[in-house]
Amino acid sequence: MTVESTAARTPRRSSTSGGKRASAKKAAPKKSTEPQLVQLLTPEGKRVKNAEYDQYVAGITADDLRGLYRDMVLTRRFDAEATSLQRQGELGLWASLLGQEAAQIGSGRATRDDDYVFPTYREHGVAWCRGVDPTNLLGMFRGVNNGGWDPNTNNFHLYTIVIGSQTLHATGYAMGVAKDGADSAVIAYFGDGASSQGDVAEAFTFSAVYNAPVVFFCQNNQWAISEPTEKQTRVPLYQRAQGYGFPGVRVDGNDVLAVLAVTKWALERARTGEGPALIEAFTYRMGAHTTSDDPSKYRNDDERVAWEAKDPILRLKAYLESEGHADEGFFAELEAESEALGKRVREVVRAMPDPDLMAIFENAYADGHALVDEERAQFAAYQASFAEGEAK
Repeated sequence: MTVESTAARTPRRSSTSGGKRASAKKAAPKKSTEPQLVQLLTPEGKRVKNAEYDQYVAGITADDLRGLYRDMVLTRRFDAEATSLQRQGELGLWASLLGQEAAQIGSGRATRDDDYVFPTYREHGVAWCRGVDPTNLLGMFRGVNNGGWDPNTNNFHLYTIVIGSQTLHATGYAMGVAKDGADSAVIAYFGDGASSQGDVAEAFTFSAVYNAPVVFFCQNNQWAISEPTEKQTRVPLYQRAQGYGFPGVRVDGNDVLAVLAVTKWALERARTGEGPALIEAFTYRMGAHTTSDDPSKYRNDDERVAWEAKDPILRLKAYLESEGHADEGFFAELEAESEALGKRVREVVRAMPDPDLMAIFENAYADGHALVDEERAQFAAYQASFAEGEAK
């Protein structure tokens, strides 16, 4: 590490006769306020070259691009419908992904079927990519189940509410994958707020020491509820990986192509035994943290408006149109599909049956447990007492 000398840092006055001061220093060039990140599509929808990551999207076709656009549009529609349902009293809470569609769809489409995904509670777009029916995501938020899907069916774990703990689960799973000799990878999602949790630091340590095939995907939407990122770290989040001994990359989280490319790179190196990597998807939470939050209390509208100009969906749409990859017929058909999805989500949620009260005792232990059996019997007797009281 090069240490800059004091003389180089401290300007000195001239010692020339007459006491004249040295000529004024040239003004230092202004540093760009824009973060340095991997970008393949500009906010205006212009394709830019990248010598390192272009290879990971070299084979992408017009059909693939339309598919990415469809994924983002339908994910946003589902998310908007869920928000509306919560406002109508049909859900207890909802965590919106508005503005983060490219980060989730790009990374989700980079995974293989045999990879395993550990989400937080906002990865609705990743769930879509993994083939989880979006209506299954709503059961927990309605209070009718504890998850709504079998994690092993789609290699997509249940949503994790405890902040950051899924990174440890992912690391342990990845260590097991490595011991089994499989060539699959694991990806763990978390936010900028979760990056301050001790569980994440422990996951980084264990994954590095054991060279676990895990990709840590941080969606830096810049607000951990009401705390901005600069109040949590003095360096860009992706640079934290260096201290643990593995690479970190910051990618434009509103650029679905760049996210796809960077995530493919990270997953491929994990599968080939090169160990973990950290991806920081620099994006923005355009809505509230959850439907119980009011972002107007801690951030201004100018910030949101500036980020709306970087909308991930509008960005890809501009590229599709400029390249002649999509016409009005495609967009009209997608709009109709979006409406149909919204209708189905409303109908399914409102028809969800009340939960089986005894289901809370299922899946507590893989092989059963005497104490759970005892508690189940006690609870059954307690519930039966109500029926007996009504019969009298």
